[in-house]
Amino acid sequence: MIWRAPPGSLDDRSRAQKEKEELDHAIGLSLAEDLKRRSGYRWQAERDEELARSLQDSSNPALYPPYAPAPAPYYSYGQTQRICGGCKHDIRFGNYLGCMGTYFHPQCFCCHSCGRPIVENEFSLSGRDPYHKSCFKELAHPKCEVCHQFIPTNRAGLIEYRCHPFWSQKYCPSHEHDNTARCCSCERLESWDARYVSLGDGRSLCFECMESAIMDTGDCQPLYHAIRDYYEGMNMRLDQQIPMLLVERQALNEAIVGEKSGLHHMPETRGLCLSEEQTVTSILKRPKFGRHQLVGIKTQPQKLTRKCEVTAILVLYGLPRLLTGAILAHELMHGWLRLKGYRTLNPEVEEGICQVLSYMWLESEVMPGFRNMPSSSTSTSAASSSSSSSSSKKGGKSKVEHKLGEFFMHQIANDSSPAYGGGFRSANAAVNKYGLRCTLDHIRLTGNFPL
Repeated sequence: MIWRAPPGSLDDRSRAQKEKEELDHAIGLSLAEDLKRRSGYRWQAERDEELARSLQDSSNPALYPPYAPAPAPYYSYGQTQRICGGCKHDIRFGNYLGCMGTYFHPQCFCCHSCGRPIVENEFSLSGRDPYHKSCFKELAHPKCEVCHQFIPTNRAGLIEYRCHPFWSQKYCPSHEHDNTARCCSCERLESWDARYVSLGDGRSLCFECMESAIMDTGDCQPLYHAIRDYYEGMNMRLDQQIPMLLVERQALNEAIVGEKSGLHHMPETRGLCLSEEQTVTSILKRPKFGRHQLVGIKTQPQKLTRKCEVTAILVLYGLPRLLTGAILAHELMHGWLRLKGYRTLNPEVEEGICQVLSYMWLESEVMPGFRNMPSSSTSTSAASSSSSSSSSKKGGKSKVEHKLGEFFMHQIANDSSPAYGGGFRSANAAVNKYGLRCTLDHIRLTGNFPL
């Protein structure tokens, strides 16, 4: 016989209790593991949120530096490896910087100019290249070539400066009104670290122009004869001997007042073709140089008598050889027109053709053989070789003198005055088209340039 325990007996209760305890234990383990897993997720989430805040703060220029702390060498799911934009190595431990869409070690975020790390709160950016603000200012902000300071900004916050059209000399606008000396030859302003030479009559001369300056009448005679030879080589011989004198500014201005012909002159007159009898004070002896000024200048009054239509040619002293020669070539053309009996011409025609001869002589000095005119190519070449030979006796022109010659040609070609500028451009166009001889013949007959 099999014995069965009645319902609710001790054995059933014990079994049920045991099963309940096992179930509670299993549930407890499950809850504990779930709680642990949930707390782990919350810890990782808090860690990721803290890392995101750190990256956001480090990429903000206003908060840079300090650098954000680098994370541990652990990358969660979906997170990419951080490579330094400077050294291209993995950023693992230590501080780092998030900037310009990438990351850097602090020592790898360097100025593109000086190569040193950028640790300031702000930096400048050019393209993808970072700079110290001071380095970028040295590279990009122009400095005045007179006072050597950074050119200041105007009221609108823009950098405003003046620039010479030929020499590209940049300077503060204030130097045009603060009595800064300007070279009377090349027109460059005097730098604060290079004093100009005072000529004693209100003019100043830079040292580069001083190298070839002609100071007295005797020194100028070889150049004067070379230009007369140049004219003769152009089949434009001057039959009369025209006296030539180097004078100071005051003597030149007094001679202009004494002229009755009413010829037009440039605002700064440097030469004059006299047609009246006058007494002119010329430079007799070359002055000496001392303490940035010329001293010991000796002059001599000279009475000029009229033996022909031209009394004398006057030129300012103290100008470079090429500028002195250009003035002589211009004034000799005035003399040639009068001696050859040309009618009284309007200023645009007379000054224009005289400027063409001045330009052509400079061309023969700076670019020998450059111009070959249809009517006188052979004679032009002969005149060029004659003029160049006088220069070669002094050892040839230096690079400085050559550049000055180009500047004087630039001045003639870009003159804005109606007579000297407009007249030159009209005369030069006619000479280039028809040749010098045909142009002169047309002027003799009509008083105007051929069209």
